Amino acid sequence: MFFTVPGAFAEALTHTPRQTEGPFYPDRLPLDTDNDLIVINDGLTPAVGEITWLNGRILDARGEPVRNALVEIWQCDARGVYLHSGSANKAKHDSNFQGFGRFLTGSTGEYLFRTIKPVPYPGRTPHIHYKVKRHGKELLTTQCYIKGEPQNDRDGVLRGIRDEKARASVIVPFIPLKDSRAGELAARFDIVLGLTPEA
Repeated sequence: MFFTVPGAFAEALTHTPRQTEGPFYPDRLPLDTDNDLIVINDGLTPAVGEITWLNGRILDARGEPVRNALVEIWQCDARGVYLHSGSANKAKHDSNFQGFGRFLTGSTGEYLFRTIKPVPYPGRTPHIHYKVKRHGKELLTTQCYIKGEPQNDRDGVLRGIRDEKARASVIVPFIPLKDSRAGELAARFDIVLGLTPEA
């Protein structure tokens, strides 16, 4: 559960833990860096995978929304290939998957991406990488995981978060989107930064 009420509940907030950026932050950004990772530019062919609407809020340490936060996500495609020159099996890359996206938050701190449900690749449980920036400064790098995924218990990066509440804060349900005829999913990942509104 994420508290978003400032004041009395501020002490109940769990700061989102920092996690490794990993080796696959894009070494060449795609021409299309919008928040829809399913379709590149004006393409007609969607990416392979379970379409997921991924949203949440960026909050400060008091539970106040953070405006003008640049939220970046990146992840491997449905075949386990990253948008990176060092990623394994590059020849199998899904050319219709953007692999990286950005969203600038407004006054409510909300962000939204259309992407695919993350898949595992050798050595890692399914996850999506996040980076939050503001005014050109990097504030947090973390990862988001799927609740109920059996591989979570064996993932060294996730298990590296020793605090149970902090670990639980990066594991979220990916559930069927209500009234979706295409079998789309929805996931909500709120991020609590360890900073105050003035920062």
